[in-house]
Amino acid sequence: MTVTVLGISGSPHRHGNTETLLDSFLDGARSAGADVEKVVLKDLNYTPCRGCNACHKTGDCIVKDDAPPLFDKILLADCVAVASPIYSMGITAQLKGFIDRAQYLWSRKFLLKTLTFSEEHSRRHRGIFISTAGTDRKDVFDSAFPAVRALFHDTGFEYVTEDNILARGMDISNGIKNHPTALKDAFEKGVQVVREMEKIKSEGA
Repeated sequence: MTVTVLGISGSPHRHGNTETLLDSFLDGARSAGADVEKVVLKDLNYTPCRGCNACHKTGDCIVKDDAPPLFDKILLADCVAVASPIYSMGITAQLKGFIDRAQYLWSRKFLLKTLTFSEEHSRRHRGIFISTAGTDRKDVFDSAFPAVRALFHDTGFEYVTEDNILARGMDISNGIKNHPTALKDAFEKGVQVVREMEKIKSEGA
């Protein structure tokens, strides 16, 4: 069975360091036989969560824009790779605004109890976080992890920090294309993840 991989670019800068790193991961996944799609958040029409809490009663978001259809795609994918550069020590506004829109899924899981993901389901769905940062600070990515973890938790994906694809010090290396290992590592991670997920799929076939 073909592994489906969805890449989501949360950078407002097209074809910059982070999207290029995401592309390398997706190229690796594609080379391993996966069905790959990329979505660029800046090209979508969606607004941040209104905090109206209407979804707490219905389980549905009252805002009809491009966010809910993208969450539908996420729920159908085997692997989702979310990419964001670090801006002001956190993920971009584009990605944070999108993650907040998952509140209706949170409501289904924790309030209405109409959405559940078994441990086996999560084991078969893999979340990957991809990021770059200009500074070389060792803690530069730390503030990004909780929001990314919340996204994958709400959508039923297994997420472990060991799967992160992170490249800091972009100002020192003068961009991702000049980094000595990042693009190669991302490509190889794409291959590895697809191979691992193919094995998991075959076990349940």
